[in-house]
Amino acid sequence: MKPFRFQQFDIDQSSDVFRVGTDAVLLGALSTVANAKQILEVGTGTGIISLMLAQRNRNVNILAIDINSEAVNISQYNFSNSIFSDRIKSQLKDFKDFWTDEKFDLIISNPPYFEINSSGKDILARQRLELDFFDLIRKASQLLYDKGLFSVIIPIDSEKEFAQICSENNLFLQRKVIIKGIKTAEPKRVVLEYSLKKSEIKVENFVIEKSPRVYSDEYLELTKDFHLFNKKPL
Repeated sequence: MKPFRFQQFDIDQSSDVFRVGTDAVLLGALSTVANAKQILEVGTGTGIISLMLAQRNRNVNILAIDINSEAVNISQYNFSNSIFSDRIKSQLKDFKDFWTDEKFDLIISNPPYFEINSSGKDILARQRLELDFFDLIRKASQLLYDKGLFSVIIPIDSEKEFAQICSENNLFLQRKVIIKGIKTAEPKRVVLEYSLKKSEIKVENFVIEKSPRVYSDEYLELTKDFHLFNKKPL
């Protein structure tokens, strides 16, 4: 499988690890990272999100974990072959059992969001088999610095469930980015940022394509420092 080329790094890919997709690119580009010093990525896959965050904030250190050994191998390969190699590392960890005395300024995840089903495609990355919303949110709330952020991208249909579990774990919504795949369509995804501190909620809208297979101006602007653009979606 060919590597996916970005301006400042390459993503080596594997048929055994969830490939580069628009959700990961959106999360990596939209998440608030300016003030972070220590980041934890849960379910790193190929490592694309961590690499994007390392490019956006040159002072951050990132620990990327995954339960899939192949994902850890390929993400560490991608980290080691990037100019950010001294600031990112990948470890084989089950987030449910993960513990450290360290607190993180940002915990970020593109989590599995499908209910368990019969599909054999990318089971760990897509289905809530090894990590469901409850375990993800509970553990994130324990490891988050008191002024830190917990950032995810999920289907908009799952937002109500996700918000309820966050509330039960004393996490408060700070920012919501409602994402449309195309301008005329209904929203399909939402980027959510939670914190242990209450504040005014910022709500934004974002459109990926202004017409079929043509990127919107806002998507081109958001990802101008990453993509080697051919002006067409992933």
